Amino acid sequence: MNKSILGTLLITGTLSLVALSFFFSQPAISHDSDDDDYFAEVKYRGVKPVDNSEYQEECGSCHMAYPAGLLPEKSWRKVMTNLDEHFGDNAELLPESQQNILNYLVNNAADKSNYHRAKKIARSMINYKTVDRITQTPYFVRKHDEIPKKYVIANPKVGSFSQCNACHLNAEKGAFNEDEVSIPGVGYWHD
Repeated sequence: MNKSILGTLLITGTLSLVALSFFFSQPAISHDSDDDDYFAEVKYRGVKPVDNSEYQEECGSCHMAYPAGLLPEKSWRKVMTNLDEHFGDNAELLPESQQNILNYLVNNAADKSNYHRAKKIARSMINYKTVDRITQTPYFVRKHDEIPKKYVIANPKVGSFSQCNACHLNAEKGAFNEDEVSIPGVGYWHD
């Protein structure tokens, strides 16, 4: 075989392998919406895991430090302005700490996120009232509507739908895939 043809084939093959490796190394994106423009900026699945030590320490000492992508900015502002009556508890912080945590939550909120599930949560909140509970977002309600309350609320190992990490095995990693749901005392859940 001619050396120049062989060289061309080697270069073409190498470029093809490079292109394929680039394609397969990109984050997975799944579209289950008809509005592809809304999800055009999506870069990652799930929601961004918590990566702020102050938030993790202050809020995570009482409950799961919920990923910021589970609520939009307006909701996080509502949560953080009522810390003296934080769901029946006084969770007040020093002003500097409160501002730092608020900034973190706002900058990583669902409506500012490039994560797939966060975008869906934000989209569910368009033209919806501002809520201060993840469990009140239309997206959450729709995703959990078929789970019998007895499996969660009456379950002493869970107690509330707000205990995400009780059933979502990878909640702390920002993964809320329904294939990774195991309800304590019930087992894996598939609707």
